[in-house]
Amino acid sequence: MFAEERHRLIVEQLEADGKVTVAQLAQRFDITRETVRRDLALMESENYLRRVHGGAVTITEASTREESYVVRTAIHSESKARIAQRALSLLPVSDASVIIDAGTTTEILAERMLKSTAGTGLVVITHALPIAAALVHSPDIALELIGGRVRGITGASSGARTVQEYSQYRADIAFIGTNGLHAGFGLSTPDPLEAAVKRALVASARRVVLLADGSKFDQETLVCFARFEDIDTLVTDQQPGEELAAALEAADVEVVIA
Repeated sequence: MFAEERHRLIVEQLEADGKVTVAQLAQRFDITRETVRRDLALMESENYLRRVHGGAVTITEASTREESYVVRTAIHSESKARIAQRALSLLPVSDASVIIDAGTTTEILAERMLKSTAGTGLVVITHALPIAAALVHSPDIALELIGGRVRGITGASSGARTVQEYSQYRADIAFIGTNGLHAGFGLSTPDPLEAAVKRALVASARRVVLLADGSKFDQETLVCFARFEDIDTLVTDQQPGEELAAALEAADVEVVIA
C-alpha cells in the first residue's frame, strides 16, 4: 500500500474515532511502528492531525483550541439546559453565598436562578460579564462582580487582579465549568490565565459543583486547574465511562445525572 493511501485511511479513522494509536495502525497496515510514526509526523506537518503520546488525535482535540462564545452557546444546548436545571436543586435554601464561574452552562444556571431565588437573599459572586448581566436587575440577589481584564472569547475577567480578588472570598458553594475532564489529568482549560482564575475560584468555596456535559469526558486541554479531590459534585447528562467513573468514585465525587 502506498503512503498516500495509508494517510487517507488514517484520516478516515480519525474522523470516525477521534484518535488513532501507533500500535493499532502498525497492526492494521502490517508496517513497523517507526513507519507509522513517520506517517503521523508528516501528517501533522500538513495539519491533518495532532500527535500525542502513543498516537494522534484530530485537530479539534488540540490542547489550546477554544470554541468561540457563539459556537459554545449553540452546541449541546439541550444537555446544558438539563444540567443547569438539575443544578438549581443544589442551591442553598437561603442567606448563602454562591460563586458562578464563566461558561455557557453556568450562564443558563444564572438565568434560571432568577425564577427560583425569590426571597432567598443570595449573594452571587462572578467574574463573568454575561452572568452578571443576567442577574444585575434581580431584587433578590446581591451581585458581587470580580474585576480584571476581560477575555473576549469567554466574556470573563482574568489575570492577577481577578485571582487576588477571589482569594478574599470563602463562599458557601461554587458552580464551575471545565473544558476537559480526564481520569488522569483532572479538570483542564486551554488558557493559563483562565486556569489561574478557576484555581482561585475552586479554593474560594466550601463546596464545589462541576457542571459538565458528556462531551468534556476523557478530554485533556493545556492546563490542569483542579483534581477530582477538589470537587464535591459533578452534574452531567450521561454516565461517565468506566475509567472516569472509577477515578471520580475514588475521589468521593458525587455524580448527579440530569
